[in-house]
Amino acid sequence: MSRRLLIITGLSGSGKSTAAHVFEDQGFFVVDNLPLVMLPDFMHRVGEGLNPNADVAVVIDVRNRGFLTDYQETFKQLTHNGYKLDILFFEAADEVLQRRYSETRRAHPLAESQTVQKGIDKERQQLRMLRDSATKVIDSSSLNSRQLRDLMLAFIGEKNTSHLIVNLESFGYRYGLPPAADLVFDVRFLPNPHYIEELRPLTGLDSRLRQYVTSQQACCDFRHYLDPLLAFLLPHYRDEGKSYLTIAIGCTGGRHRSVSIVEDLYRSFPAPEVALRINHRDIEKG
Repeated sequence: MSRRLLIITGLSGSGKSTAAHVFEDQGFFVVDNLPLVMLPDFMHRVGEGLNPNADVAVVIDVRNRGFLTDYQETFKQLTHNGYKLDILFFEAADEVLQRRYSETRRAHPLAESQTVQKGIDKERQQLRMLRDSATKVIDSSSLNSRQLRDLMLAFIGEKNTSHLIVNLESFGYRYGLPPAADLVFDVRFLPNPHYIEELRPLTGLDSRLRQYVTSQQACCDFRHYLDPLLAFLLPHYRDEGKSYLTIAIGCTGGRHRSVSIVEDLYRSFPAPEVALRINHRDIEKG
């Protein structure tokens, strides 16, 4: 069985270090900022005895001199040597990157004496070709560390399972759409528990509120149409080679209706042979 090699790269401040920690927790041999010229010999030494049973994840980015001029030939050599190489490219919106640099007070590696934005612009330009060749592009703009962790765990699993991994995610429209969503359903047409005094403090995790939402005739009708749609779509997604699918259910604040529907859907999912995961993105924000 060929050794797996993950190249973690992308924009500075976009979540590469967080991803590296996730892979390390999963048993990967992880190295940050390894000089590219050393990578083939490093992979050989890992196999010879440093950690012969571990897959490898390496963080390589613009801090690494010569990376952008030599990576294509080096990656081609590693693939030829039998390594199963994937490139994970991390990015985020400019305003998010600027905020992260402001919070950490770190200097952008390409900013030099210029502004952080100038460094971000320069880095985006330099990494454009690498981004286009990535196995997966991850936009971390709206992801917290737990959500990014779940995404990385799903990526590790999706190469090694015949089952479709389905992430059921509730969210609030006031906080924006989930960037990784494949299918989005708006349940703001349902009566809002926020306007019922005894239900307002609860969330969709509470059986009383969930019963209120799911017993509505409009909700029953919604499931009447949604379930056969999912039962139809998911086998076709799987047959087309898709390994990870996010179904996002949204309401206004992401605490009541969307959480109730996701919980109910999780308990009676209409498509067999899928691995279900659940995430309530905005449940703590209201």
